[in-house]
Amino acid sequence: MKNRTWLSVGFALLPIIASLVITSVLIIAVGSNPVDVFVAVTEGAFRDSRAFAGVVNFWIPLALCSLGLIVTFTAGLWNIGVEGQMMVGAVFASYAALFIDLPGPVLIVVEILLAMLGGALWAGLVGFLKTRLAVHEIFGGVALNALANVWAIYLISGPWAPPSGGTAQATAPFKESAVLPPISPEFPVSLIALLLVTAGLVLITFALSGTRWGLQLKATGKNSRSALLLGVPTNRSAISALVVCGALAGIAGSYRVLFTYESLRPLASGGIGFLALLVVLLVGLRPLFATLVGLAFAVILAGSTRLKVALQLDQSLAGVLQGFIVLLVLLSNGLRQRFTPEPTGVETPKPTATVEIQRTQEHG
Repeated sequence: MKNRTWLSVGFALLPIIASLVITSVLIIAVGSNPVDVFVAVTEGAFRDSRAFAGVVNFWIPLALCSLGLIVTFTAGLWNIGVEGQMMVGAVFASYAALFIDLPGPVLIVVEILLAMLGGALWAGLVGFLKTRLAVHEIFGGVALNALANVWAIYLISGPWAPPSGGTAQATAPFKESAVLPPISPEFPVSLIALLLVTAGLVLITFALSGTRWGLQLKATGKNSRSALLLGVPTNRSAISALVVCGALAGIAGSYRVLFTYESLRPLASGGIGFLALLVVLLVGLRPLFATLVGLAFAVILAGSTRLKVALQLDQSLAGVLQGFIVLLVLLSNGLRQRFTPEPTGVETPKPTATVEIQRTQEHG
């Protein structure tokens, strides 16, 4: 048992250490000092409160998308369409910001609710294509990502174009009452968004571990055929997982337009949805770990902007580090499964998700 524990710890630390070593070798190969690079990245992320606010502003939508993707991964679904769900959420929130006239606090609530609705509807369309027309969620998600981006560009350059004339750059800036207020000028981060992330973390953790719906998602993800035989509504579970993820992605998209840009822009999602997929691949189905790893990624990306100024290095070096971490984590997971298999022999009384559902049904 102790050997298995040490092996598990070793396989968890191995990809991080290996990725740092490989990146350091690459930095040395281009004639720079790895220590200077890591110091520059740290200073770029933490040099003052406004720099750290940039980290948090990138982390907020990343954490929301990661939490949503944990739900779909639990149900065995690859929700590649999370980028499109962010964009549609941004479009719905932008509609409210541009055309609905309400007092500031009420308008912000309406914007967030509309963003959730837009993301949920777009994700629900992926579920409909999968369950009714047998279109795999990967293909459906990729197609809907493209449609969401095209729709946003059409609105920006056409019906929602600024009064000065059509442009594909952005809509007119939102009115002050429509944007999310910052905590302070020195720390420009939305407290509302931070509260939403905290609520999302608590609710998703509880829903997956302490509710019947969470058990149904786990059963569907582990073996949908067995779950169906036990009476689990697998199609409904899959669609509900996508809808929840879409709603969270919609909030993430609304944050990008209501706070980061204060207008609707093409590709406002900024690839955050795809990065969230990598985060969830790294941490598995652990919501708290997803938020922490997402924060680490935000630090690396935000801090890397200082590399160009301080060391004349391209900031894409941060992407190299992230890529190595992801690849090595996947390799480490494969090695861990090979060298630390589940113990064989007498079965331990640890029920699977489907058995827990069956027991719940038997006892009413």
